[in-house]
Parts: sequence; C-alpha cells; structure tokens
Amino acid sequence: MRRRSLLLAVPAGLLTLAGCGDDKADKAKSKATDGSSNSGDAAAKIVDGPLPEITKGDKFGTKPTVAKGSGEPSKNLAVKTLIEGKDAKVAKGDYLQVDYLGQIWASAKVFDNSYDRGAPAVFPIGVGQVIPGWDQGLVGKKVGSRVELGIPPELGYGKQGNAQAGIKGTDTLVFVVDIVGSYGAKSSAKGKDVAQDNIDLPKVGMNTDGKAPSIDVPKKDAPKKLVANYVIEGDGPALKAQDTVLVQYKGVLWDGGKEFDSTYKRSQLAQFPLAQVVKGWSQGLTGKKVGSRVLIVVPPELGYGDKEQQGIPAKSTLVFSVDIIAKM
Repeated sequence: MRRRSLLLAVPAGLLTLAGCGDDKADKAKSKATDGSSNSGDAAAKIVDGPLPEITKGDKFGTKPTVAKGSGEPSKNLAVKTLIEGKDAKVAKGDYLQVDYLGQIWASAKVFDNSYDRGAPAVFPIGVGQVIPGWDQGLVGKKVGSRVELGIPPELGYGKQGNAQAGIKGTDTLVFVVDIVGSYGAKSSAKGKDVAQDNIDLPKVGMNTDGKAPSIDVPKKDAPKKLVANYVIEGDGPALKAQDTVLVQYKGVLWDGGKEFDSTYKRSQLAQFPLAQVVKGWSQGLTGKKVGSRVLIVVPPELGYGDKEQQGIPAKSTLVFSVDIIAKM
C-alpha cells in the first residue's frame, strides 16, 4: 500500500479561486492560476494602495460591496488590512479558510464570491495552488483579519486572463478576503471530550497539542460492524456524503495495534472527498461535525477486504483516529 492509498489524490486546482461560473462541476475542475503559479514566484513589491472603498458590508464575515476602482491601479501588489485579527498568523503551506469577493478594478464587475455559496473556501496558501497575488498577499496575516487586495495581471491570471469569468489579460483584480481559519501540521480537534466507556472498543488519546493521539486496542475480538464514535465532539457543521474534508488521522491494525499510516508522521494534513475513500471512512464520517475527533473501526468488507496492502494484511480490521479539521 502506498502511504496515502486510503485517500485518492485531489487535483491541485480543486481548491483554487476560479469558482466563477454557476456550474459546480466546472468550479471543481477549474484553476485560479494561469498555469504558471508556483511557490518559486518572485516576490512582488507590496504597497498599501490605491484600493477601492467598501461601500456596504464592512464587517468581518459580511458580503461586501466594493466601489469601482478610481484612476489607474498600482502596477504592484496592493495589500491593506481593513480589520486586524487577533489569532495566529497565516504560515506558508497552511490550509487557509476564507470568505472572499473578487471583482474587476475598471468595471466593478463581481466575478466570484464565496458568501453567496454559504461556505468558506479552503486551500493551501503560499505554495502555488492559488494565484500569486493571494500567495504573496495573505501569508503573515492574522486569522480574523479582513484584507483587501489589488492584484495586477501578472500576479493574477496572466496575459490570457480568464474568459469564463470575463477577465481580460489586462485586468487588475480586487479582492476582499475574510480569513476565517488557518490550519497546519499541528492542527487538532476542538470540542468537548466524550466518554469512552465501552471496554470492547479501542481508547483514543484526548490530547490536542498537534501530536498523534495514542490508540489502545483491546485484546478482544474485533467488532463485525462499523464503529464511528466521537472522542472529541466539535461544534462545526455536520459532514454530508458529498463533502470534501481536511483531516489529521492515524491508522493502526486491530490485530497487534501496529501503525500503518499517519498524517502526523508526514507533518501534512490530508484532504479528500468522502465519496472517494474506503466505505468505512465515508460512512463513518458522514454526519460527524467539523472540529471533532472520531474513532473509526473498519471491518474488512468496508476497508480493503481480501486484498493485501503494504503494511495491511488481507481481511484486516482497521482502527483510526480522525480529526476533522475543516470542510472544503
């Protein structure tokens, strides 16, 4: 088994900014970059303006209305913190959770916004998976901040623009971004502890310090049916079967308790659509709340069945601790 074979790879462009059309399938396939963005982009000069005024919805978390740009925009990356957050700074490589609105400087045409979709977007920041203006303008900002960006073409969609969104290769883009959360390799569940009083089931550690929790498997017969119990119950939205999630997890074998996979060891969160993992995960996590830690015991028929994987014998019962960090 490859170390990440539980999870099917998510295309790099799935979590980018180009949710510009009405077709959700197109949003999932499109990319916000011009294809050339990468973590090696030369650092842009950052200035604090000019930037258009917000005329309505000036509070964090509310959909803003932004005036048309006045005069010529800066040829540099314009970044202004409108509301200063009080939480941790966004680090390069974090998964950033944001609400945002994007429009064209010259016309004030709104080409995309997450507020109307009713859910923040989540994507890696600073590593070339969004347009360079975002990568360079948002790293270092604090969670809870509202940031306005003026992004010249070379730090946006490049010379070809984005025809689907009505963006020309000469357009400067204006974004208002509310930084809802930022998640890194040390992120953990947050919520209330739940009693683990069934002596026939594994016990999972309750630590939330970013280190892998312990999983103590009892020396008893494995359950025949799927188990999916809260260890820590978060207060976020319940996951739906079609959702894509961001998680920390650790997996061990019921027989012997040997660890076979862990995001903690890779120091990297994992993302996946619930519809594209083993049935024990998709069934076990559906309905669970974001922010939670969940014990999942997967019988062979909902895992790998008769197939032997690297580190996993055939017909194995699998035990997981899964922290649901965010819904994507």
